[in-house]
Amino acid sequence: MFESLTPAPPDAILGLGEAFKNDANPRKINLSVGVYKDARGNTPVLRCVKEAERRLLEQENNKSYLSIEGSAAYGKSVRELLFGVDHEIIRSGRAVTAQTPGGTGGLRVAADFLQRKFPGRRVWFSKPTWDNHLNIFSTAGLAVESYPYIDRTGRELDFDAMLAAMETMAAGDVIVLHACCHNPTGIDPSDEQWERIAGVVRERGLLPLVDFAYQGFGGTLEQDAAGLRTLCRQIPELLVCSSFSKNFGLYNERVGALTAIAADKAAADIALSHIRVCIRVNYSNPPSHGAAIVTTVLNDAALRKEWEQELAEMRQRIAEMRVRFVRTMKSKAPLHDFEFIARQKGMFSFSGLTPMQVDELRTKYSIYVVLNGGRINVAGMTDDNLETLCSAIAAVLLDRAN
Repeated sequence: MFESLTPAPPDAILGLGEAFKNDANPRKINLSVGVYKDARGNTPVLRCVKEAERRLLEQENNKSYLSIEGSAAYGKSVRELLFGVDHEIIRSGRAVTAQTPGGTGGLRVAADFLQRKFPGRRVWFSKPTWDNHLNIFSTAGLAVESYPYIDRTGRELDFDAMLAAMETMAAGDVIVLHACCHNPTGIDPSDEQWERIAGVVRERGLLPLVDFAYQGFGGTLEQDAAGLRTLCRQIPELLVCSSFSKNFGLYNERVGALTAIAADKAAADIALSHIRVCIRVNYSNPPSHGAAIVTTVLNDAALRKEWEQELAEMRQRIAEMRVRFVRTMKSKAPLHDFEFIARQKGMFSFSGLTPMQVDELRTKYSIYVVLNGGRINVAGMTDDNLETLCSAIAAVLLDRAN
């Protein structure tokens, strides 16, 4: 049977990572996979994580299974980070959380839950969105659609077009919104625009599914949660898929969550009972270690303070690299305006490079960028590679002009 198979196509993003590993060029640069790099080009283990792991190693006394929905202490920590300790949602108990293997796991459980209990509902994604979004939800059997997000320049939010598309969505449809640091564009709605989005969602009777993978990477923890909390003020039911891969650097621990918010505690508990069914037939129950790290840090005052400081350092480095990239490109390609990249937030930006230019960067200069929109991981820029990167981009821009 297996002999009849033909090779599957490589993943649009992770496949680039494999190609990068196999590239023999010593000056190769990887700006594709969404992994934070420090100034030396390393993905660090946070100091607070190291200390939390030390404590866990000393205190751990069993390797038993977690419950289907995972650690209750972790779930509580997730909800408090999303909404704030004193939020009405926390006090009323109308939010429930399932620990999942990464944010991707949370999205897949959400997709299975929607398909099982609300079949026939369409799921709407921004155009563009994270490449894997469409695959996850369509593989679960859901109909996926897209709504406009960026304007023709690829540099700004086309808010009027977005709202117009939302007005066509049917009651009960699901709209997927990026809480902050939109992947792949880095373009987020303003606070005023979030209010208007929430109003249309309420009026149309839509169910928001908020993908929250980068809390603390765009602004402070509170600032990045503003959009989600705006939705919660106007809408009684939401799903939130969150992740600690980026803001804790726990990429290989796969630490995520699916949180369901309902109109009251009874409805939330019923929703969790169905989410448990989806988990049981998928991976049964989640891994423990990564979530234990997060719980330890968030519930210890000293470690929490250290984490917030380390998170601020990562956020500030990315913001600084945006400014330095814009300044360097201005000197190397003065006829091309990259100022928009400094205005965007988070790890990613649409560079505006064409597929041909992206291919030329890879084949001529061993610089790896995602094909769709020329998405670049700003966190992959360092002191050592910035000049090389900008010179190569300037060269491919010149080639096009000629």
